[in-house]
Amino acid sequence: MSSNRLVIAGTGSGVGKTTLTIGLMAALRKKSLQVQGYKCGPDYIDPSYHTAVTGRPSRNLDSWMQEHDLVKDIIRRSSADADISIIEGVMGLFDGKAPTSNVGSTAEISVITQSPVILVVNCASMARSVAAIVKGFQSFAPKVNIVAVIANKAGSEGHYQLVKTAVEQECHIPVIGYLKADTAVKIPERHLGLIPSIERGELDPFFEKLGELVAETIDLDQLMALSEAPPIVTTTPSIFARRQKQTVKIAVAQDAAFNFYYQENLDLLSAFGAELSFFSPLNDEPLPNEAAGLYLGGGFPEEFAEILSMRSDVKASIRTAIKNGLPTIAECGGFMYLTEAIETKDGKSFDMVGTIPGKVVMQGHLVALGYREITGRSGNPFLSQGMSAKGHEFHYSVYVSQAETPYAYETISRRKSQPEGYMNGNLVAGYSHFYFASCPKMVENWINKCKEWNSR
Repeated sequence: MSSNRLVIAGTGSGVGKTTLTIGLMAALRKKSLQVQGYKCGPDYIDPSYHTAVTGRPSRNLDSWMQEHDLVKDIIRRSSADADISIIEGVMGLFDGKAPTSNVGSTAEISVITQSPVILVVNCASMARSVAAIVKGFQSFAPKVNIVAVIANKAGSEGHYQLVKTAVEQECHIPVIGYLKADTAVKIPERHLGLIPSIERGELDPFFEKLGELVAETIDLDQLMALSEAPPIVTTTPSIFARRQKQTVKIAVAQDAAFNFYYQENLDLLSAFGAELSFFSPLNDEPLPNEAAGLYLGGGFPEEFAEILSMRSDVKASIRTAIKNGLPTIAECGGFMYLTEAIETKDGKSFDMVGTIPGKVVMQGHLVALGYREITGRSGNPFLSQGMSAKGHEFHYSVYVSQAETPYAYETISRRKSQPEGYMNGNLVAGYSHFYFASCPKMVENWINKCKEWNSR
């Protein structure tokens, strides 16, 4: 197993972590290296770019949703045949679940995995002041091993040399390269962040250009030398090692409208005995034959609402199957799709599946964002009453219904506790994205319900 890994961390959001990470991955792939990507925190979009550029599924590392040994197990399993692992941070290096600790932060991930950190600094309008920023980050948490700096948005080669001289003199770590401020490569964005790679079409020219820019101004040989790290050691058996015989088929919606899935969620379903069968609601593909369960993940159904409203065959197949008791989990975008309609920001309404009474109305502002501790309510077929899982919410819409809502679970956020979701028979839906490995029993319950469905 490779012991080469790095954390690409930033002083804050927007400093260029994702652009730089993708560029480094592309440049290292150009050198014929196998690169394994990871993303800190609950994010689906950045990992989609990692996957596209490396050709390997990128994985999420989150020290709040995951036990520390699970974080290490994920790296150990997925990097076994990689030459280097690159872990993209989230927000600023020390930003996590709360302002009072490093829990859930990129810094904590770096300590758990004993990974060297490269700090990305936006050096626009600064020179020697960059050293003061880096020195502050070095002293804030000494266990975090910051080994180098990359300067982003440098005005010129001369500007970069000023920054490099100041940082190396005051902080005693190398500045291994830079990207210019006028670098003409940008990733399009929308309300939930970057536009997912699945919607970007042919990405190879984009990756090629970005990789060339990174290779021109960043010392990749020095980066590889700095990436040496201790082997990952775990102390508990892997929950992904069960590898039970696949006895049920679970249909998974997968296209530009529905693609927000943690890779570990899919891996855990497979390990617990599910054969995953992917289908596209956007292409009007009905539920796969012999499907004994259905997983409707998140995504951007609102961006494709008109097309989805016209896909009558798949809507009918899903509506009938759920009515007949097909064990189904629908998260965020999948939940929106199962309602009667999605109303877009321009006031237009588009018919959806109609399994859940009420509609979803898009808003012009962020409605919910953050971690959730999710506890099942009485009657929940998968997350039984009193059982708890972890997850997160991130959406710009509200659910509106005149009918009484049969809530599926209670959620605890930083500010409040409240009933959430929708439950009816073997259907559990809501805005919360579950991290299945935080409650493997939930997956086991789902698989058992699928077996019961097959026996019928």
